[in-house]
Amino acid sequence: MTETAPLTLADFDFDLPDDLIATRPAKPRSSSRMLVADGAALGAPIFDHHAYDLPQFLRAGDRLVLNDTKVIPARLTGARHRTGDAGATSAKIEVTLLEPRAGGAGARWTALLKPLKKIREGEEVVFSDSLSARLIAKEDGQGVLEFSLTGEDFDAALAEAGAMPLPPYIAAKRPADAQDKSDYQTVFARASGAVAAPTASLHFDDALLDALRAKGVAFTYVTLHVGAGTFLPVKVEDVTTHKMHAEWGEVSEIAAEEIAATKAAGGRVIPVGTTALRLIESAARATGAIAPWRGETDIFIYPGFEFKITDALMTNFHLPKSTLMMLVAALMGQDRITEIYQHAVASGYRFFSYGDASLLLPKGGYDT
Repeated sequence: MTETAPLTLADFDFDLPDDLIATRPAKPRSSSRMLVADGAALGAPIFDHHAYDLPQFLRAGDRLVLNDTKVIPARLTGARHRTGDAGATSAKIEVTLLEPRAGGAGARWTALLKPLKKIREGEEVVFSDSLSARLIAKEDGQGVLEFSLTGEDFDAALAEAGAMPLPPYIAAKRPADAQDKSDYQTVFARASGAVAAPTASLHFDDALLDALRAKGVAFTYVTLHVGAGTFLPVKVEDVTTHKMHAEWGEVSEIAAEEIAATKAAGGRVIPVGTTALRLIESAARATGAIAPWRGETDIFIYPGFEFKITDALMTNFHLPKSTLMMLVAALMGQDRITEIYQHAVASGYRFFSYGDASLLLPKGGYDT
């Protein structure tokens, strides 16, 4: 019996020129480029199109699954003020909200604070005239903050004081600005709670959605609040031992019924983005069939994974050595995804959150 070689980080690595990392999105959204490929065979054609061409690759009766999470402006800059024997002192504190916490009189969040050593438990950080937060605890290099406001008041103050939490590879090139508050949000965002965007959905505008409806393509909305953990690197050499971060999501009863009806009628279920894919596959883990689901998922998809619901995937181009590279390799086959990414780099596709799209059809099924 031949043993299967372990999956290593090197299996998911590739050379990416720095100038292919997009720092702004295409305008209009649907004018971004879109690579189209199937997983039928090595050497099969790879086609270069645009996101607005998506309707020609889909059929009446297909269903796109869209993540309707809404990104909050989770980056805050404030000041800690202290009075002591040496007089009044202050320190600049940068905060990135990670996930909400239950309890307390105000809105509680787990957050990254920089520098964490400059603030003590019980001290306050002031972000604006209307928004401040008290450090309740320090846990594993992070802080737990209780804000001075809750509900809609908190949302309004955060919208005024906060900046969009751009991914590290964009933030390293430029700071977030007012334009990102619209650019880094999908046109169908409605459930607040994400600190990173479901970026494949950024390619959709009203014109593209209307064209898809006219083709007979249906839409189902699910919610997965993308967390900052989506950018965490894989640090283990045997990738199967990597511990995935958990993210909260929900597949409603209506969403599950719509997806099940499409499968039963012979239509294809096509998640837009790895977040929607991970969520619907999480909802099918118990029985192999889609079912209503709500909770935290830490599903880790890598080669060898058996997809229960997903027939194809629209997604952006991902980081080398990332769990998302492992996911698309599981869908398309490791050698085929290597071909696809070599084509993308050679053809100058723009990568990552503000980059271009790919339509991956493991079983084929399109006409060009």
